[in-house]
Amino acid sequence: MPPLRLKRYLITGLLTFMPLWVTWLVFKFIVGFLADLGAPLVAAFVGALGWVSPQVADQLSHGWVTYLLALALTLITLYLLGFLANRVIGQRLLHAFDSLLQRIPLVQTIYGGTKKLMTVLQNKPSGAQRVVLVDFPRKGMKVVGFVTRVMQEEGTGREMAAVYIPTTPNPTGGYLEVVPLDELTPTDWTMDQAMAFIISGGAVAPDTLPASPAALPANPSGNHA
Repeated sequence: MPPLRLKRYLITGLLTFMPLWVTWLVFKFIVGFLADLGAPLVAAFVGALGWVSPQVADQLSHGWVTYLLALALTLITLYLLGFLANRVIGQRLLHAFDSLLQRIPLVQTIYGGTKKLMTVLQNKPSGAQRVVLVDFPRKGMKVVGFVTRVMQEEGTGREMAAVYIPTTPNPTGGYLEVVPLDELTPTDWTMDQAMAFIISGGAVAPDTLPASPAALPANPSGNHA
């Protein structure tokens, strides 16, 4: 086989494999994270079951069985939590649980901050679009960011936006920047579109990209004064 054709086939195979690989990495991360949440409870259950029925406990001790049980337990727990959160009694229980955590100093900081972030991402911010483009790491290069809060700068009165910039393909890590509001490029993208764009490395994106305010012509109509 000619070297040129071999190279072309290898590149084509790599480009075909990459979407499957990225999908697998994201799926593995999410499923593994959910399974890790339920693993301690499953281990405790299997350990307790060993005193009653050692044979059954031994069968459940296999790695893949424990993994599936932990995943199923986490999914059921999340479903029940969501079910309770939409009921009056469940909301009261969650409120009481929140009040308890607020009394623990270190836990209050971590839990309270994370909960506020989740609440903020579900609601549209005042005075700014949720999904924006930010000049990062230098001017001329743009990344997708999520506006979490709009503040006012002392002395100047400028509006400043706290922008969370997630990384690709794992959006759970990222950077936090405070950027002047007038330097952000607003978009009409939804959170789903933005997350698909980030996770896919830009492969899944809208057909058009909004231009920054500074790049727009001063007289878009083309008429001269």
